[in-house]
Amino acid sequence: MNIIKNAFFLLTAACCAAAPAAAAGPVLTGLDVLERDGFKQLEGKRVGLITNHTSLNAAGLNAVDVFHRAGSFRLAAIFSPEHGFRGTEEGGVYIASSTDPVTGVPVYSLYGKGKQRPTPDMLQDLDILVFDIQDIGARFYTYLTTMGYAMEEAAKAGLPFMVLDRPNPIGGLVEGPVLDPEISAFTAYFPVPTRHGFTAGEMAIFHKDNLKLELDLAVVKMEGWRRNMFFDKAGVGWTNPSPNIRDLEAEVLYPGLGCFEASNVSVGRGTDIPFHWFGAPWMKAEKIAKKLNKAKLGGVKFSPLTLAPDKDMYQGKDCAGILVNVTDKSAVRALDVFVHAAYWLKEYNEEDFKLKEVEIRKMTGSSDLYAMLQKGAKPAKIIAAFEKNNAPFREAALKFRLYK
Repeated sequence: MNIIKNAFFLLTAACCAAAPAAAAGPVLTGLDVLERDGFKQLEGKRVGLITNHTSLNAAGLNAVDVFHRAGSFRLAAIFSPEHGFRGTEEGGVYIASSTDPVTGVPVYSLYGKGKQRPTPDMLQDLDILVFDIQDIGARFYTYLTTMGYAMEEAAKAGLPFMVLDRPNPIGGLVEGPVLDPEISAFTAYFPVPTRHGFTAGEMAIFHKDNLKLELDLAVVKMEGWRRNMFFDKAGVGWTNPSPNIRDLEAEVLYPGLGCFEASNVSVGRGTDIPFHWFGAPWMKAEKIAKKLNKAKLGGVKFSPLTLAPDKDMYQGKDCAGILVNVTDKSAVRALDVFVHAAYWLKEYNEEDFKLKEVEIRKMTGSSDLYAMLQKGAKPAKIIAAFEKNNAPFREAALKFRLYK
């Protein structure tokens, strides 16, 4: 049975990776709206574009090519985030600046060593900065941090900033604690919950308000997107946002399973199903899978599955692990899955399971999870603490929403 499930996920991942071209659907992204309206907001300007491979229009063309061909303004600089302009680099790999061979436009890396913000030299010959990257809806995914940093530098330079909005692919649900004010890192920047429910445009408005930035900010809104719409219903073309996020189910699970990266548990990097599975050579997977199924967590089922990653953590070692099968995307609360799994890992594998205290604070946003697990708190109590923590945010977030 596990072999059959594994084959299904292999096929799904391969299909998703091989089909980046967009299909016309009910949603027009900010790029589509800007293009349809003749790029009037950019006419005559020298434009800097913060983008990567995920920025496709309805015809499947990248924003760089669309901008280069527009004719009414000049694409003067390209800025690329983590994973690079083409999205092929693994997480954490630093990337050098370069030149785009097609357009001849300089590509400034915003994920180089010690350089995650555009410098004054990069911005001095521009009239506007434009951001267009597909995010996945988890605070510790770094594309929106790149946007936030760029907004701050644009404000310092007196440069207008435009966001071409795209869907939050996992909808508008909120999960997890709001980031503690004492925590600040590239993967822990915005004071929002772990799963924040914002689009890029909404996060930009929130960030401007939160920091009181003196910034000329414009958001080109989508047309046809609704907050309860998952990516597969938007009619927007899929492309893997990063090498190990290969389908929508991985995005749905990422705000929870991603937290295992602050531990000694593999999330499946080096396998064909990253972020659908977690495991370790010492894990008592069958017992934990039974406990997780007994908890009746919404929209997911669990089954034991042994895999041997071919790189990254536990390379070449057989890892007893757990396959997470998404049965209802709208019901999944991925951070709840992580809390339950961490609790049972501590119960059954206490001698082996290690949470990295500093890193898990960044991932979840507070010390609550680590401290409560150490004290033996049950999952329900931890999750209730998360809900109490983010209740004020859920209310405050309403004024930043651009979509129903």
